[in-house]
Amino acid sequence: MNIHEHQAKQILKEFGAVVPEGVFAFTVKDLIEKCKKLKTDKYVLKAQIHAGGRGKAGGVKILNNLDELEKSANELLGKKLITHQTGPEGREVKRLYVETSSNIEEEFYLSCLIDRATSKIAFISSNEGGMDIEEVAVKSPDKILTNKVDLTEEISDTECEKIIKIFDLEDSSKMEAISLIKSIFKMFVKTDANMVEVNPLILTKEKKIVCLDAKINFDSNALFRHPEILNLRDLNEEDPIEIEASKHDLAYIKLDGSIGCMVNGAGLAMATMDIIKLYGEEPANFLDVGGGASKEKVSAAFKIILSDKNVKGILINIFGGIMRCDVLAQGVVDAAKEIDINVPLVVRLAGTNFKEGKTILDNSGLKLISAENLDDAANKIVKAIK
Repeated sequence: MNIHEHQAKQILKEFGAVVPEGVFAFTVKDLIEKCKKLKTDKYVLKAQIHAGGRGKAGGVKILNNLDELEKSANELLGKKLITHQTGPEGREVKRLYVETSSNIEEEFYLSCLIDRATSKIAFISSNEGGMDIEEVAVKSPDKILTNKVDLTEEISDTECEKIIKIFDLEDSSKMEAISLIKSIFKMFVKTDANMVEVNPLILTKEKKIVCLDAKINFDSNALFRHPEILNLRDLNEEDPIEIEASKHDLAYIKLDGSIGCMVNGAGLAMATMDIIKLYGEEPANFLDVGGGASKEKVSAAFKIILSDKNVKGILINIFGGIMRCDVLAQGVVDAAKEIDINVPLVVRLAGTNFKEGKTILDNSGLKLISAENLDDAANKIVKAIK
């Protein structure tokens, strides 16, 4: 689960990190009233959306006074920002954040994330802050440090010094940077975060280490332990179909292709998506109905796939283990009674009760195409939509 910049900064601040003083609001009137209390020479106005590249899209502005701020805020609120992360449809700005200006001397990059390959926490640091880290990695890989730390109660000073070495700080600033690393590490572990990114992390002319921007992503599977973080969820920033899927405990991610997929098991779902691409088409979604799905859950999954207007055909690929094929088949039939299916439907069933499931589908009156195996299924659905 992602959160907004102003929320991320508040959490970092609670764990001891230094962030600029700021306020957020949903209306311009409220924003201006709150900004009257800020002590600053200039106001930094930032659109709050769950996407990077806001500055290049006109979503970050530095303003000299409250009159300029009010004018720019009125222009920005309700505007659709299009960045490299939003896609061409963009994202509407529904909240604004203003913070005090900073006297920047140097900009750095700092992030912290889970390295699943080593079961460690990886810190990535660079002296090329404020830029796309991917671009830095390609053009100047020597300017990026990666340090992997064991999951412990507290990170050591030695590990912290390795992480900040590339910043080449003076002693006083170095101590602040070490303190920041400890704060981020503690926050990361305590909140079950997946990723923290501070870009840029700055050294001010006053030699202070300040988080000028912040992004945090949390492990959705751990949110039951953190109701205070779950309350920060902004449904306006999420795909409506994915929100509906989460209500039914379905693992669903919308993609840009034309073939809808309903599969049980994440590995089988990935293999299904891969073979669709192998046959020259693109999957419209990742959807794992899970091992013990009920017919109601399957019916909901089917409706969610069909709600995507890009879907030109559906491939159902079920290997019955815990998930029984007859339950899946009945769920599809139940959903079909409520929704007109006007796209090709290919079904491949194998495993527990697959004969019973095939009988249910054969007797349903649905126009479907049976497949013997995954290769056959992918071949048939690609031909069917063409």
